[in-house]
Amino acid sequence: MNLFQIVLLLFIISVFLPFLRQYRINAARFKVLRSLQKKRNSQVITLIHRQEFLSFLGVNLTRFINIEDSEQILRAIRLTPGHVPIDLILHTPGGLILASEQISAALQKHPAKVTVFVPHYAMSGGTMIALSADEIIMDENAVLGPVDPQIGSYPAVSILKAVELKNKNRLDDQTLILADIATKAVKQVEDTIYRILLKHMDEEKSRGIARVLSQGRWTHDFPLTSEILKEFGLSISNDVPWEIYSLMAFYTHPPSRRPSVQYIPLPGESGENPRDNN
Repeated sequence: MNLFQIVLLLFIISVFLPFLRQYRINAARFKVLRSLQKKRNSQVITLIHRQEFLSFLGVNLTRFINIEDSEQILRAIRLTPGHVPIDLILHTPGGLILASEQISAALQKHPAKVTVFVPHYAMSGGTMIALSADEIIMDENAVLGPVDPQIGSYPAVSILKAVELKNKNRLDDQTLILADIATKAVKQVEDTIYRILLKHMDEEKSRGIARVLSQGRWTHDFPLTSEILKEFGLSISNDVPWEIYSLMAFYTHPPSRRPSVQYIPLPGESGENPRDNN
């Protein structure tokens, strides 16, 4: 075998190795999903946004909730019989309001119980989706987040605040247009959250919490812990099935990146919940 053939062979291996690795990861994911689905007698759906092993020219793009996500989830819901519960595993920084609203509305229409699991975080649009469930089960350290809309790179409420502090006669047309869009966006999200919360509480409380979540009381990445959500009157549990943590292990970052966190598992740790042994 000459040098050219060796180089060609190495090139072919380097091209197909990531695909083989991804195939093995997908197989492991489906195994965990089947196990969880059988255990809970439900339709398990995942909405997990993490960087994958595959990338484009070595660049890993951050993923958000988009229309493709809503199309796939709505299809999964349509294919689920009305008497079968739905378990949705959420791990997302948020995304398009339209896509989040579509998913939320579809989950609310499902006749059987809908449970959302949050192993780490579900922010912004992810929070909107989580609130549409009959029950939210989240890790004791997991968080949701405010749903105040963002216009471009700025919070809508901050745009309105800036306009309020200035003389409108001195503002350019683009800023005034942004303020108008921001006003409509805040109202739209508040009304959506209000309608979602009506399944959990009365009208007055639903409207109050909708305002709190949509009108910029906190920064967009403020952590809404299970304790805060319980104070809102939501049904929150911290009993996350151990299979979900196992599943998240198959959504890791690319191997080319040096891990920032490492640890050696304790003797006897093999994927089961160590707390069950106490």
